[in-house]
Amino acid sequence: MTQQHEFPAGGPSPDAWDHIDASDSPGTLVQSLKHFYTAVEHSPMATAITDPSGRLLYVNRRFVAITGYSRDELIGRTSSVIKSGKTSPETYRELWRTLQGGEIWRGEMLNRRKCGEEYWEYEVITPIKDEHGKVISFITVKEDISERKRQEEELRLLATAFETGQATLIANAEMRIERVNQAFTAITGYAAEEVLGNTPRMFKSGRHDASFYAGLWQSLATRGHWQGEIWNRNKRGEIYPVWQSITAVKDADGKVRHYVSVFHNITERKQMEQTLTREASRDHLTGAANRRTFDRALITAVRLAEKEGGDFALMLFDIDHFKAVNDTHGHDVGDAVLTALTACVQRRLRKTDLLARWGGEEFTLLLSSTPMEGALPLAERLRSDVAGAELPGASVTISIGLTSYHPGDVARDLLMRADRACTAPSREGATGSRS
Repeated sequence: MTQQHEFPAGGPSPDAWDHIDASDSPGTLVQSLKHFYTAVEHSPMATAITDPSGRLLYVNRRFVAITGYSRDELIGRTSSVIKSGKTSPETYRELWRTLQGGEIWRGEMLNRRKCGEEYWEYEVITPIKDEHGKVISFITVKEDISERKRQEEELRLLATAFETGQATLIANAEMRIERVNQAFTAITGYAAEEVLGNTPRMFKSGRHDASFYAGLWQSLATRGHWQGEIWNRNKRGEIYPVWQSITAVKDADGKVRHYVSVFHNITERKQMEQTLTREASRDHLTGAANRRTFDRALITAVRLAEKEGGDFALMLFDIDHFKAVNDTHGHDVGDAVLTALTACVQRRLRKTDLLARWGGEEFTLLLSSTPMEGALPLAERLRSDVAGAELPGASVTISIGLTSYHPGDVARDLLMRADRACTAPSREGATGSRS
């Protein structure tokens, strides 16, 4: 008498196991089927058996877990129940051409779970044939590759960002350079093969002292990050400023594995800042310092003299009868005279001296590390230079007031003494001093 054996609900139909040798004894056959069923049912791979039309005859636990559908919701339906609608029609056409030709199909599908979430699968579909070569079913083995696809997309985005973003350098824990991008090459002039295996010390400009780098490494050690302005040297030997961000990348144990440095050239920004600073500190007509800049410099000079001692002198001079120059020759000539006079005076000065246009035709001159005895001869030379200069449209003379720093002075004291010396009676075209 033939013994009947029941498979669990949703289990394989008898014709799904035609590859098992039916000549085995009933007990052996049943045992083989049970082992086979248990292996498939507990497989980490989603497995399904369909009839030739694609209707599901069996799905294992993993298939149920991945799709979110129960066996009852799947058995008897086609695999279209999990279609996302986003896999290309060409993929399905190629799939069926392959299967109808009796060949195994392998490929990726973007499917949809019961909850509506889309997920990627890698599928292997094998046609099962009878003894006449007719396809009687298909066995599909699937793997959820959503995480892998997500990681691939992240890597693709990172690779794109790496090559299209700011200059990037990746170094190992020993600070040996392992990778750079095209933006790095564009800024530094170094190709990747010229820097790989070297350390970033090859870019040092020499403009930063040991304390600067100590602070940088201290920040990396304590916070895992540093950012700031740093001057580097490119392949041509040119020094240039960058804004740089360095991050220490640690493993799960907290050990630094890599350093990632991202930077961009800020030369244009620095030049703009310098231009703005220069314009803000200079008289637009003559190019001499403006009154605000001179005030700050004088206050600084007083504080420094109080703290460290030393001498400095202050000179104030104005152009005699300058109003007559403007009235007779016009303001354009007057402006040209002011500009030419400034150039004439500057030629006598040191880099440490500061000439400023105080206002109108008045100028001030701060002479660092200069006692009164040294300032007087300079004043006379300046007065003589201006009187003999060929100025545009007119010849002029200047009256000069001169003073020097006394302990206890504030900036206003010096300015008042110089002004009184300049405007004293009978001082026109001469040098006056108030020690």
